[in-house]
Amino acid sequence: MPRIQQLDTQVINRIAAGEVIERPASVVKELLENCVDALSTRIDLEVVNGGMDLIRVVDDGEGIHPEDMLLAVTAHATSKIQSDSDLDHVTTLGFRGEALASIASVSRLRIRTRPHENEVGRELESQGGQIVVNRDCGCPPGTVMEVHNLFYNTPARRRFLKKASTEFGHIVDQFSRIAMANPRMHLTLRHNEKLVYELPASADPVDRIRRFFGSEVADHLIELSSEVELPGERKVRLYGHVGEPSLSRATRRDQFLFLNGRWIQDRSLQHALEEAYRGLLMVGRHPVSFLFLDLPPALVDVNVHPTKSEVRFQDGQLLYRQLLKTLRDRFLSLEFRVGLNLNDASSADAPQAPGPAPAEPGFAADLRFDRPESAVRQHRQLNLSQPRTHLPAPPVISQAAMTGRTILNHPEVVAALAVPPSQARGSSSADPITDSQDPLLAESTVSSSPEILTDEFRAFQIYDCYLVVASDAGLEIIDQHALHERIMYEHLRNKILAGVVESQRLLIPETIECTAVQAAAVLEASELMTQMGFDIHEFGGTTLLLHAFPSLIPRGGIVRIVLDFAEKLVQKDGRLSRRDLLDHMLHTMSCRAAIKSGQRLTIEEMRELLRQRHLVQDSHHCPHGRPTALTLSRHTLDQQFGRLG
Repeated sequence: MPRIQQLDTQVINRIAAGEVIERPASVVKELLENCVDALSTRIDLEVVNGGMDLIRVVDDGEGIHPEDMLLAVTAHATSKIQSDSDLDHVTTLGFRGEALASIASVSRLRIRTRPHENEVGRELESQGGQIVVNRDCGCPPGTVMEVHNLFYNTPARRRFLKKASTEFGHIVDQFSRIAMANPRMHLTLRHNEKLVYELPASADPVDRIRRFFGSEVADHLIELSSEVELPGERKVRLYGHVGEPSLSRATRRDQFLFLNGRWIQDRSLQHALEEAYRGLLMVGRHPVSFLFLDLPPALVDVNVHPTKSEVRFQDGQLLYRQLLKTLRDRFLSLEFRVGLNLNDASSADAPQAPGPAPAEPGFAADLRFDRPESAVRQHRQLNLSQPRTHLPAPPVISQAAMTGRTILNHPEVVAALAVPPSQARGSSSADPITDSQDPLLAESTVSSSPEILTDEFRAFQIYDCYLVVASDAGLEIIDQHALHERIMYEHLRNKILAGVVESQRLLIPETIECTAVQAAAVLEASELMTQMGFDIHEFGGTTLLLHAFPSLIPRGGIVRIVLDFAEKLVQKDGRLSRRDLLDHMLHTMSCRAAIKSGQRLTIEEMRELLRQRHLVQDSHHCPHGRPTALTLSRHTLDQQFGRLG
């Protein structure tokens, strides 16, 4: 039986490094936090090969005293706390004194430092935790940390690292968190000698948000601020920015929470944020947020997680209520408060089905399916040259009478929804339409009147969102977006599985701005993207270059499709199978390509939509599971009008 023995310091440090140093980004995080704690006003970060070959951090902070150099790379040696009671009042980002020792044990570390009051600096080098150089040197005030060949002495750990682009993406994550938490600090980031970020000091935190996330996010933020007074002249301050509902994301990656300058994750506060947006976002969408909490250090325990990303609050409910109330009060002062659905309290607790995306410029307004584009263009030009036919105004239909909630809650309608699919289809679109039909009807439209098909279809559009179709089964109300989404989903899936996806090449490739993590994820999934008809290449930095996209998808939504896919890849971090990724992409592409709510359809477009629904496997549900149509049976109509005696 092996005897128990005391491990030597080098082994202890390598074990500790396994908890603290997982990848190059972990090193960057620890070194940048040391720079912040040293009261630096400028930090320059340079990495080579995703940080695997070199990580260099230069700051103008206080520096390290020459006599403390050996202690700096010793485990559990720190200048940030002195006694046990200090753990209850931690005001610095670091405090355990294990980061440099852990880094030194798995790399070749070089430190050059000089306090501002000293005329001579000090240099220290270590290899695998063994000191090889400790001498005076000439250097500017501040500190230079160089980490060479990370995990060189632990090849098993190095094999677990991803591609350089992926590792650099994680480094950018850590860099951006420090940058957003410290807007008054000048920071730069270089990768392989190329400047990626130059961030001058700024008094406005939105400047940093704009730099990392672009004007699309920065120009649609809602500022908020609140304070809660506590006993003993203490207070909790909440401030920052949240995104308008239109900025919703498929993942929570764009939710940032900083506690006393430290980036943290907290499920309770995350839930409060999502709860405040209830009724403003579709299911599966998440808000964007950049929130800061300042509270007395005694009210929070940061010594919970090795990376200090999780904390324990003394009164978590207080913070939950403050965040929820602040957001709700702010939202109620804005015009989009009508989206809170205050008229139906019961619906606030019910899950909301994902609805159709709003109409966007550049999305195709016509349904071409497999018809030649030239034929559609010729047809439209012919109609536009003819005088329009003015249709009689339809009878007024109230909004309340046509809402899905009113119909679904009616007991007879619940029974009618159980009608077999073969009966529910009826004959509303089974009868063929001949080509000899009057072409003037294809463009007959009046701004105040819905377009009405011929008697063979007996259908018209209301609210530029639904088609009302009379059939033998009764009255069908069809969600135009949901039905077309199902049709596009089946069409795209069949083409992808058959390997016959047509791509539209761009004469001038389009640039796609994203984060470094997203760019790396998309490039790693290039084979799958090619299978779906995309041709995307790296352009440099955090920019991708789109050369081709599936011809079935309108160009106006391509960039958003790629970014949504990138968010999903990053969120799952390689845990999604190829089949799951393909299915997610099909859902996204079909949703973006489908006609939108608020999009007026011509008679020809309605005819094509109703024809195509019989060619798909399940025309009764969209790919997300929402119904594409509701049926109001003839029996229910007769009963409501008192025709059943």
